[in-house]
Amino acid sequence: MSRMQTEARAPSAISQALAEDRLGVPSVLFFVLAGVAPLTVAAGVIPTAYSTTGLTGIPAGFIAIAIILALFATGYVAMTRHITNSGAFYAFISRGIGRTAGVAAALVALLAYSFLQVGLYGAFGPNAASEASAHLGVNWAWWVWALIAWAVVTVLGLLRVDVTGKVLGVLLTAEIIVILAETISGLLHPAGGQLSFSTLSPAALTSGGFGTFGVLAVVAVLGYIGFEQAPVLAEEARNARRTIPVATYFALGMIAVVYAGASWAMAAHVGRAHVVPAATAQGPGLMFGLGSNGLSQAAQWLFLTSLFAAALAFHNCVWRYIYALGREGVLPSALGRTGSNSIPKAASLTQSVTGLIVISVYAIGGWPPMTDLFFWLGTTGGFGVLILLAVTSGAIVMFFRADPRGEDAWHRLIAPALSVVLLTGIVVLAVLHYNILLGVPSGSAAAWVLPAAYGVVAVIGLCWGAVLRVRRPATYATIGLGASAATRQFTPASHGAR
Repeated sequence: MSRMQTEARAPSAISQALAEDRLGVPSVLFFVLAGVAPLTVAAGVIPTAYSTTGLTGIPAGFIAIAIILALFATGYVAMTRHITNSGAFYAFISRGIGRTAGVAAALVALLAYSFLQVGLYGAFGPNAASEASAHLGVNWAWWVWALIAWAVVTVLGLLRVDVTGKVLGVLLTAEIIVILAETISGLLHPAGGQLSFSTLSPAALTSGGFGTFGVLAVVAVLGYIGFEQAPVLAEEARNARRTIPVATYFALGMIAVVYAGASWAMAAHVGRAHVVPAATAQGPGLMFGLGSNGLSQAAQWLFLTSLFAAALAFHNCVWRYIYALGREGVLPSALGRTGSNSIPKAASLTQSVTGLIVISVYAIGGWPPMTDLFFWLGTTGGFGVLILLAVTSGAIVMFFRADPRGEDAWHRLIAPALSVVLLTGIVVLAVLHYNILLGVPSGSAAAWVLPAAYGVVAVIGLCWGAVLRVRRPATYATIGLGASAATRQFTPASHGAR
């Protein structure tokens, strides 16, 4: 048998497909919102944004960023109508810019979402330890609680995807209810008895100058990270052409309302002139203090479930990327095989091993989990996704350039082109102010090592993509094809593809 014939058969043995028609709009929405972790952002990111930027226009900032991300989503959901792949960024960039670039994007996505996923254990552990000590009299180290969360995520990550969706649904419903209750309570009890709308004004965005607004824009974008996950679930969604766009836009709109409302309530409750020092002094307490003592305690417990739900959602996101790469032969094919419940156990367990190693290293090293694990890796993971959003916007324009596929100019060109410019600008601002994002001195090693990690993996991806093109052309030809990679046969024409 010739080498070319052997290669032609290889893709057909890669894997089974993921289970189809298991996720409706509610389940997809729960996965998306769990990754966004609304209560984690409301209690953690928003007070940090007030404290770090010194701006009082945080509510207006979240609305402005929602508009930018809506521009991105316009082209993004248009592309989902033509490409279905569990490795969304990987597939979109492969089909729009080229397969080699797609491999680089896949490795960037794996690193970014892994940072986000394992970083959450760094917040769950200390907060669980604090709550257990205060209310249960149990004094275990942070890493014990992190490992408990890791074990549960590992088990749920091996179960049917619709089971995981139901777990997330219960947690997210309680989380959103508490945020809304805290927000309403804060707005009903404004400082001085007079509710002010000034923090919603666009003029408040630049009160500290354009440079400071740049930091605010980056922080706000990081708060939305996770909303882009719906296309990752497209292979398992019922009526994906409708489910994915509805879930994406609904999630983006809900997040914007929740974030703008919560940040507005914080400023209104303590007073616009006092919100920055209050955020600096109280941190998450700024959110928890909006309601009654009972509501505040419920919010603190749900803060833990928010962290757990996000860890579970990102775990599922990571294994889908690993699975997509294994199915197409970019990573070992064993990672692209599914079991009897249509879950790729090898891919899921690979991510679990990653989490176990990271937790163990931080525990043995005695490194601070909240700053060095949760905050640093979480921020850097969000920055990686931000890069992918900008690159994907360009890929959308290029994908539709040769063939509009029935999409109008707004969806295939104008909106994605605008998002390229705006998101690229935010990426540049993030790089320039990365030390502020991490809360470290200018020139600190962490401020350049962490973002530079994406450059390293991107170069590795480009090199590996080039190797596949030369040495394994049949594998290269299936990059970005998704489920059809299992049946795609090698042809000389596909060998010459980008």
